[in-house]
Amino acid sequence: DINTIWCGTDDGLIHVTKDGGKNWRNVTPPSISSWSKISLMDASHTDANTAYAAVNCIRLDDLRPHIYKTTNGGNTWTEIVKGLPNEPINVVKEDPIRKGLLFAGSENAVYVSFDDGENWQTLRLNMPCTSIRDLVIKDDDLVIGTHGRSFWILDDITPLRQLNANLISEKTILYKPQNTYRVRWCTYPDSPIPKEEPAGQNPPDGAVINYFLNTNVKNISLEILDATGNVIRKYTNNDQPYKIPEVNFPLYWIRPQQILSANFGSHRFTWDMKYTPLNKPAKYAISAVFENTAPEPTAPFVMPGSYTIRLTADEKIITQPLIIKMDPRVNSTIKDLQLQHDLSLMCYTNLKKCLNILSTSSSFDEEDENESNEKGIKKTLHQIANTFTSLFKVMQESDWPLTSQLILEAKTTEIEFNKVWKKLNEK
Repeated sequence: DINTIWCGTDDGLIHVTKDGGKNWRNVTPPSISSWSKISLMDASHTDANTAYAAVNCIRLDDLRPHIYKTTNGGNTWTEIVKGLPNEPINVVKEDPIRKGLLFAGSENAVYVSFDDGENWQTLRLNMPCTSIRDLVIKDDDLVIGTHGRSFWILDDITPLRQLNANLISEKTILYKPQNTYRVRWCTYPDSPIPKEEPAGQNPPDGAVINYFLNTNVKNISLEILDATGNVIRKYTNNDQPYKIPEVNFPLYWIRPQQILSANFGSHRFTWDMKYTPLNKPAKYAISAVFENTAPEPTAPFVMPGSYTIRLTADEKIITQPLIIKMDPRVNSTIKDLQLQHDLSLMCYTNLKKCLNILSTSSSFDEEDENESNEKGIKKTLHQIANTFTSLFKVMQESDWPLTSQLILEAKTTEIEFNKVWKKLNEK
């Protein structure tokens, strides 16, 4: 209702107008006295007669929490503070998506209520103890403004929106992921910013997958399926971390490796929206991020579209849909992106074949001695593999349409590889 406006003052008064400000009515609860401060008002997103008021009474030497709710346009108010510690409240906000999901900020921490304020619990997590002055819910993220401790963002609150009495009774929970955008996480090509330099953190570079286990399980797997039902990526709790090669920089630059957890509790896992990496030594770009530098990709991005995630915890199987959207700043057409994907996938698939042949064939040396071609099969495969690697890197470094020269080189190299592959299969 565009004409309903709530107003709170710093001397303890609450007013409401139903006609866009032409007439105001004093609806201050009787329990709010002078010198109380109406720190913030929040109108409900689903009901014009419902509103919330965060009241700070610190000037009265009252350090207790005070949050008021009305559901009848301000005629009566109810104080909703059960579960909150003795801390003055500065802000209360209702989630615009799920009715009754509330967030509150005090002088010390952030709190959440799933039942319209009837009960509260802490949502502090890794935040410092600091004064919370405002909250903003932007899409699926909770943005927190503090007094002297920076801005903080809780990425992806969709699990909080999905929690209900039926869901929390389940032994295993796989939350429906938020829509994910295929965004290039870091396009900075130069030397890294020194780790001592103050800087914020970027959101996770992939699809965030949240799940919960109410007990430890023996085996757990997470599979990503495309629209045709093919498994394009699989993780398990038995996966082994990749081996970090010798590097000429401190290891604190490297991102900690994630292994799918089979332990009790809530877990957040990130799929990088790529196919399975090739089994080759990791390399790192010069544009490192402190404690968050991933290896250079060896597998291509998947296409924007519909996917399915499948979680298997012992005998329990749960699936959820996953939508991947393209970075809205990218102007390339779907046709251009599909061509980029298809040729990148071709380079990736054939490079994997080259690496498998070169690593498993023990008779190459003998064959090469009898090979009429002066380079020999092994040398030819090495050259083809290097070409596929170079082509793949150029194709995947941006979302611009591929050049005609790049397309021609990719197709020419594929023809050359197919000839060698056919010759190997004839032996």
